[in-house]
Amino acid sequence: MGLVRPAGPGRARMRTAALAGAALVAAVAGCVFAAVGTVAADGSRAEEAAGPATGPATEARAAVRTAAEAVVIDPADRPAAPALAGGDLDGKPVRLDGFRGHVVVLNVWGSWCGPCRAEADDLQRIARQHRDQGVRFLGINTRDPDRAAARSFVRAHGLGFPSLHDPTGELLLRFPPALLNPQAIPSTLVIDRRGRIAVSIGGAITEDELSPLLARVTEEAS
Repeated sequence: MGLVRPAGPGRARMRTAALAGAALVAAVAGCVFAAVGTVAADGSRAEEAAGPATGPATEARAAVRTAAEAVVIDPADRPAAPALAGGDLDGKPVRLDGFRGHVVVLNVWGSWCGPCRAEADDLQRIARQHRDQGVRFLGINTRDPDRAAARSFVRAHGLGFPSLHDPTGELLLRFPPALLNPQAIPSTLVIDRRGRIAVSIGGAITEDELSPLLARVTEEAS
């Protein structure tokens, strides 16, 4: 899938990719749909139609558009993830750069968020299945003033990965808004081994949607 327009100076060229073909759409209730677009250095995003396209996969994507949207960024254009550090849900220190050398799935969630509950079990399953491939998960728990509510959420879903406690959403504001909208909860980023944002996903995600994207990044050379 091509770009909408050539990227000008200071603009990051980004390709958006639909994650499901006709067979997956038939088998899975939700699929990821993404429009083709470009993202500027200031975080603004322009989207346009990619031009005429036909075929079963195109028709399936047009028919099924859920909350999740994935933006896949070419390796040469990936921005560095911002520095993230703070206390986890038990008050223990955790840092994003402590995972350097691993592919990191960074998931933003809240105990009050219905779609977060819907995706939590899939995330834990993916975290377990991909650990041997060097994948690590880190959460950002947002808008939960009380850590106790967040800890209850973690216990209910058996989440085994740490989460930074970010009750005010301050950490979310460090990201380009086109890649992580602080108002869109849940959201998920895939960070490559060099600490760069490789994939941005807005909305709840399923195992069938996330796994192919994760495999794509883990197969890259370090």
